[in-house]
Amino acid sequence: MGILTKVIFASICVAFLAVYWTTPSFHAESLRGVRVVVTGASKGIGEQLAYHYARFGAQIVITARREEVLRKVADTCLSLGAQRVFYVAADMSNESDPEKVVDFALEKLGGLDHVVLNHIGASTFAMWDGDVEHARLLMKVNFFSYVQMAWRAMAALEKSKGSLIVVSSLAGKLANPFVAPYASTKFALTGFFGVLQHELAIKRSNVSISICTLGLIDTESAMSKVRDVVKLPAYPATDAALNIIITGATRQTDLFYPWYTSIMILSKELFPSIADYAIQNSHNYIP
Repeated sequence: MGILTKVIFASICVAFLAVYWTTPSFHAESLRGVRVVVTGASKGIGEQLAYHYARFGAQIVITARREEVLRKVADTCLSLGAQRVFYVAADMSNESDPEKVVDFALEKLGGLDHVVLNHIGASTFAMWDGDVEHARLLMKVNFFSYVQMAWRAMAALEKSKGSLIVVSSLAGKLANPFVAPYASTKFALTGFFGVLQHELAIKRSNVSISICTLGLIDTESAMSKVRDVVKLPAYPATDAALNIIITGATRQTDLFYPWYTSIMILSKELFPSIADYAIQNSHNYIP
């Protein structure tokens, strides 16, 4: 056991050093004038992404379902320093809307440098009740629309040596209770875009893909479901958004935010029984 403990400790140290010593330097001026699409930008992390890009002086297209809210976010972006801001209402459950958003952005901006896929469909936080239709709809919004937008934007990103930034979740790396339909979409994202990372590297593509694995973030929609149920700290949406942007700007393949996400994933690999016990006991389940 002593040797095993030393090996595990050494592995964790190596992983830590690999992450924190090899992270490329971020230069804020590199984002001035970049042409960006941010989905799910009417609230939460997406709204904060838009505001950060605005502070960096980017040219931004934001999208979500509610046009009146998008208009307010766009006005705030302009006041924060965005060079240009456009918005387009879109419903990602509609098969034509994902491609419509990319085409709109290309028309307004004349090209794309960053595409941030962040939107999610509404989902319950409860034991699965057999609702297959909900799972199918959520897969359409949370997964297939991402694939559509990525393909539609790929040629423009190739031309600009751009970045595709996919916002995923710890639920897409580590199974957690009460989120079966949601987790299935995030596992799909992690798998699909992980494969695409390899394929683009093999082709020596100019496009980088960053997969962002997030833990519990203090957005209103998340906290309204998990407050008093999940025994984990929630981290600020504005910090999560900034880390996402830096990850894409520095063309890193992965982001794990906050710090405990990578520890939980590693724990599941090394000590599955202990990790399962911890997961099951990190929730206050009320039948």
